[in-house]
Amino acid sequence: MSYFEAILLAIVEGLTEFLPVSSTGHMVLTSSVLGIAENEFVKMFTVAIQFGAILSVLVLYWKRFFQSISFYTKLFIAFLPAAVIGFLFNDYIDMILENPIVVAISLLLGGIVLLFVDNWFAENETNGITEISNKNAWMIGVFQVISMIPGVSRSAATIIGGLSQKLTRKAAAEFSFFLAVPTMFAATGYKMLKYQMNVGFNTSDIGVLAIGNIAAFIVAIIAIKGFIGFLTKYGFKMFGWYRIALGAIIIALYAFGYELKMI
Repeated sequence: MSYFEAILLAIVEGLTEFLPVSSTGHMVLTSSVLGIAENEFVKMFTVAIQFGAILSVLVLYWKRFFQSISFYTKLFIAFLPAAVIGFLFNDYIDMILENPIVVAISLLLGGIVLLFVDNWFAENETNGITEISNKNAWMIGVFQVISMIPGVSRSAATIIGGLSQKLTRKAAAEFSFFLAVPTMFAATGYKMLKYQMNVGFNTSDIGVLAIGNIAAFIVAIIAIKGFIGFLTKYGFKMFGWYRIALGAIIIALYAFGYELKMI
């Protein structure tokens, strides 16, 4: 993988990781358009650049991470369902990740759901809560498990999970950001450790990873700041239409015989 390809993938990751549009779907299209060869490093890289996105959350919300022990208790409770399911079914998840139709269908169905989310939870904006209980955290964590299906979007699943617990859009989105830290850190650490044990890092690998994470960090900061304002003002409908269009594009490309390389 060249530095140019690494930066482009990192930009896509930074833009889409915290938006309800599925970073996986965008990685599929980007890697296919760029013609990036599928190998163990590429698979590891697309997960490892999440570390840059994690840092963006820590930088933007660093004060929130010094609130109280209960804050970390809630994050741990929300993190547990995905951690357990991910550990038990990691190989199966990797297998379905290789199917572009699964990604496309998930994008389409998720997009349809987002078209109606604003109406379903309209009352949350006037009577919603901003403080999360342990029960709320657990339910959001259960919703996060759904995002293990490629194309669903971790952000979309956890935000909708928060809305189902009567959180406001802003509170649901922010908790989704916070929950991304332990979730993505665990996924990144696991993939990097696995790569080191099976292949081993070299100097070139480390340089590409460093550049990718720096780019993902910068872009993710911009994306998070813009997303909160946009979501509060306009809601989810535009993201829904965007997901439907992207899913349709993937299906069309696949139907016309275009080889989509899953990563």
